[in-house]
Amino acid sequence: MRILFLLPLAWLVACDSGGPAPARVAGGDAQRGQSLLAQYQCGSCHQIAGVASARGQAGPPLDSFGRRSYIAGNLPNTPETLERWLVDPPAMRPGTAMPAMGVSAQDARDIAAYLYALP
Repeated sequence: MRILFLLPLAWLVACDSGGPAPARVAGGDAQRGQSLLAQYQCGSCHQIAGVASARGQAGPPLDSFGRRSYIAGNLPNTPETLERWLVDPPAMRPGTAMPAMGVSAQDARDIAAYLYALP
């Protein structure tokens, strides 16, 4: 009888409808990343929580970014891949609408830290 009571509890603990836990970005400063998103005008194409001017509709909204499985539809969503994507999107996916914006490696790390911190 006791086992039957614990089974529903075990199911609740094992089931996470929110997707995988967001990654941590080594060496990234999320607060700086938030400012950089405004500086690089990412909000002209994307909606980004916590960035006041980010109300764009051309690209996907970036809310809950860290819980997504893929970047740009087919690139695995890992910190390393995201950083490379932010530095040079066309090199990773030729024909993408996302332009290279001159983002440095450190700026990409900081932006990635912010995006993975979004709820």
